[in-house]
Amino acid sequence: MSANRLSRALAAQLKRDLKVAYRGKSSVLNPIVFFIIVTSIFPMGIGPVPPLLTLIGPGVIWVSALLATLLALEGLFQGDHDDGYLEQLLLSHYPLPLLVLAKVGSHWLISGLPLVIVAPILALLLNIDLSAICVMILALLIGTLTLSLVGAVGAALLVGTGKGGLLLSLLVLPLYVPVLIFGASAVGSATKGIPFLGELYALGALLALALTFAPIAISAALRASLD
Repeated sequence: MSANRLSRALAAQLKRDLKVAYRGKSSVLNPIVFFIIVTSIFPMGIGPVPPLLTLIGPGVIWVSALLATLLALEGLFQGDHDDGYLEQLLLSHYPLPLLVLAKVGSHWLISGLPLVIVAPILALLLNIDLSAICVMILALLIGTLTLSLVGAVGAALLVGTGKGGLLLSLLVLPLYVPVLIFGASAVGSATKGIPFLGELYALGALLALALTFAPIAISAALRASLD
């Protein structure tokens, strides 16, 4: 199999998933709207107390981003399972880990990247300064991709069982905790003017681990779920 054919197959997979997602616009809009609503509620509830908003802002944004990513996970493989496309994917002669990596990439483009784009505006509502916002954007870029990769493992394990929702949340939320801790800590450290590179390096290490092992785990879970 040539590298050129493989790259074309992965590009076609990514393009196909993006087209399917944008046909059902709710799958694109729901995570963004949820993220905006949840993050905006906190300043309204706490009131105009800038020091307090600055203190809790990084945690609020990260928790909201985590829950918004989780909201989009259940449909990651379910639609392909229902229309039979997933079985064809497993029978393909292309490497399954790379194909599912393309699917996770499309999921991140739909549910993760929009959150990164919207987050700076919401950060201003939480009185987070500009230097910390730059760190937050970088941390969210790394962290949301890690969340998509880890969450896809849980979605693959439960595909076809009809037991997503709460069970999926219980399965993947404990695995999300390290990303949440390091991501919020990096932004919080930048807000306080103390070194934050350690937290970003930790996020990068988590992403490297997820990129290495998650596609293999997703492939094994899909095969087990469809046996």
